[in-house]
Amino acid sequence: MRTSKEDFDRLFASAGAARENACAFYSKFKVGAAVLTNNGDIYSGCNIESSSYGLTMCAERNALAGALCAGEREFKAILITADTPGPVSPCGACRQLLYDYAPDIEVIMTNVKGSSAAEDISELLKYPFGLSKLK
Repeated sequence: MRTSKEDFDRLFASAGAARENACAFYSKFKVGAAVLTNNGDIYSGCNIESSSYGLTMCAERNALAGALCAGEREFKAILITADTPGPVSPCGACRQLLYDYAPDIEVIMTNVKGSSAAEDISELLKYPFGLSKLK
């Protein structure tokens, strides 16, 4: 893991607090995420479900969107947490958006008990489609 213990602890606390605000009325699967910018700021998000399931927004995308809306463009790490037996990983849509806006980001996958695993987004999205393919 490239992230320092101090940053990990800050991210884990922020993602855990965000998870408590999850709107998971249908799945009951609460997820929290926190993204760390290169300048040390943290933005968090939770999953927000819709009765039209395709409109559901993941915690990872909400955290990233909050940072982007605040003008952030450089990211160091994102931490995701849920009440799962092992570390929870981001879905494919989240992997793609993370790659689009943070192609070098470290993705830290955890569960609420603190089990963790980390990979660069390029490892989680092996053959990415990104801006370079659109030129």
